Amino acid sequence: MPWDDLTDNVRRIAQTPPPTSSRASLVGTMIVLAVAAGVLVAAVVIPGTAFVAATANDVTRDVVELPLELDDVPNPQTTRLYASDGTLLAYFYEENRQDVPLDQIAGTMQNAIISIEDNRFYEHGALDLKGTLRALVNNASDGQTQGGSTITQQLVKLTLVQQATTKEQIRAATAKSTARKVRELKLAINYEESHTKKEILERYLNIAYFGDSAYGINAAAYHYFSVSPDKLTVKQAATLAGLVKNPEEFNPRIYPERALQRRNTVLQVMATQGKITQSQADELIASPLDLKLTRFPNGCVESVAAFSCDYIRQYLLDEEALGATVQERQARLERGGLTIKSNIDVRMQKAINKAVKNRVGAKDKAIGSLALVEPGTGNVRGIAQSKPMGRDKKAGQTYLNFSVPAKYGQSGGFQAGSTFKYFTAIAALKDGIPPSKSYRSPQTMKIPTGTYYDCEGRGTGTWDVKNSTGSGTFNMVTGLRRSVNTYFAQLEKDAGLCNTVKAAESMGITVPETNQVPSFTLGVTSVSTLDMAAAYAAAASGGEYCAPRPVNEVLDANGESLKKYPEQCERVMSKDVAAQVNDILRGLQQPGGFGFQNGTGLNIDSAAKTGTTNSSQAVWYVGYTPELAAASMIAGVNSKDNPASLVGVTLKGAPVSFSQAGGSSLSGPMWKDAMGTIQDYLSPERFDAPPRRQAVRSTGGSNDDDRADAPTTTQRDTEQEPAPRGNGNGNGNGNGDRD
Repeated sequence: MPWDDLTDNVRRIAQTPPPTSSRASLVGTMIVLAVAAGVLVAAVVIPGTAFVAATANDVTRDVVELPLELDDVPNPQTTRLYASDGTLLAYFYEENRQDVPLDQIAGTMQNAIISIEDNRFYEHGALDLKGTLRALVNNASDGQTQGGSTITQQLVKLTLVQQATTKEQIRAATAKSTARKVRELKLAINYEESHTKKEILERYLNIAYFGDSAYGINAAAYHYFSVSPDKLTVKQAATLAGLVKNPEEFNPRIYPERALQRRNTVLQVMATQGKITQSQADELIASPLDLKLTRFPNGCVESVAAFSCDYIRQYLLDEEALGATVQERQARLERGGLTIKSNIDVRMQKAINKAVKNRVGAKDKAIGSLALVEPGTGNVRGIAQSKPMGRDKKAGQTYLNFSVPAKYGQSGGFQAGSTFKYFTAIAALKDGIPPSKSYRSPQTMKIPTGTYYDCEGRGTGTWDVKNSTGSGTFNMVTGLRRSVNTYFAQLEKDAGLCNTVKAAESMGITVPETNQVPSFTLGVTSVSTLDMAAAYAAAASGGEYCAPRPVNEVLDANGESLKKYPEQCERVMSKDVAAQVNDILRGLQQPGGFGFQNGTGLNIDSAAKTGTTNSSQAVWYVGYTPELAAASMIAGVNSKDNPASLVGVTLKGAPVSFSQAGGSSLSGPMWKDAMGTIQDYLSPERFDAPPRRQAVRSTGGSNDDDRADAPTTTQRDTEQEPAPRGNGNGNGNGNGDRD
């Protein structure tokens, strides 16, 4: 509109007689409005310096001279996390919003919002003086609800508020002052010159807040009515259009009566303006709201894969493709509208959720954890723990993720016990030691200083090692299946301590230098269930270690690939070595094996190893098939979630005795709870045949008591923590396992 016409309109509106019944009472109002309109026009038209000199003090030079361009910065968008089958796992957002083009927004919705907010939207420019003044007069006289600001002005204000990043910017965008209004008007005028009306309406409907954490028409349509915005009916559209004036006051979920009254006002306005017939309006006004709510929980807490979700979130916060800093990555994750395609299998996730929940209570002084990794790909199929996610400590909730490395879960992990004998056996086989290698393995041994050397070539101290599974002469098959400590003390010597450490490191285990001690083979290193599942998946795959891969691909808001995650696999042992280890560990899952006697056997090929640490702080069962590795752990924790003994702890109402606190007897059944279901999702693949089949026999009095890690009574009261590496004179005990 030319400025001469605009100012003429101001004068003409000011001279227009109001309704006779209220003429006397509104004369003063009309004069004030006309004067105010003239001031606003002057503020926009007159150069800033002259205007500041001639008008009120609050219209400052800085505000008037602000840039006249409004950045078309994309609205914050909701990120979605999906499982491997496309199931939605979680949303991440700062504002729950998914922009849609105008042609995907029902015409009824467009009509409703224009009717109640700016009926002359397609007829005026950025500033509708006629509509504004008439609205003010009408509102004062008979309660009409037409707003005073145009949709373009509202869009400018919403955009300025959204783009404000500092307290000063937020104050400037919301301050009740003539200065702010002048700036908004100048920006609105400029915006109208560079955008079509349809572009403005589309952006407005996508930026507007509809209450209840629903930003934009798409989120609002799904939230309140569980439909896409192109399917909105007149009644639904009127409800949503009525919310933008005051989303909290008219929230239909909290204040349904207010929302109903506001909706009916919109319907009547639409009828008055000819958008719908009066009979349609009357019929709809007599109908209920008919909400059909859909929730959009933000983050991982309510996800079926809560801790898998949190692991993925932490994993992506370390992803440079999302930004140079953690802050930038978080902003991209919560505002970027990303599509995250994870490798989580929902069926498997539900199985492990149920298993940990059934075996360990949320309030128990223990943590049950399960992790699943696919051999040959590293795909993380799920992680779960017994303590649910949340802030309510009295209910057993926590945000610590005990199933993943500290980098991603803030938990320090737990010692792994005899599950580390797996690494010693692999190091020995790689070094050419055959599975027939036998040692006389007494109940106790005192191994002298200088028997072992770390990776720096330094000798270690003496080591007093004890068995928990009897004594006799064992080979690698019987020694590993029965988890004989004194056998593995000798095998580690021949394979080399450093070689054993390197074998573990090659399969993703982080080994502190202080853990390069003789008792390394007994699991003195703290690890997570994810660490161990990935490590054992190496043998299951035929010898390739694949780094855990929770995410397959991340797409940007336009559906373009932002980051693909290829498999990161490396051969760490030959196929023959892998087949030999698999053949040995199959014994635990077969008749006579510690696991099988506790019901862990499957209908398909499987193998496993147990682990129990000193003082029964953690018990492990790491089992696998050719298609899936699953690490199961139950560990005692104190009030600060630090490791503590399981003995005497109550699990699901039943106290744990000393004899029950074993890998095969406690964590093994939890493993079977999960894998007994998951095996139905796997094909019946078989392990490769080993190069040598060794007779399963031993001499001596082995105590095959179905507990791979059952301690002797004397060792029960002796907790042996990792000791410093010796220099030839020190004590290199460091038993992490009580076998």
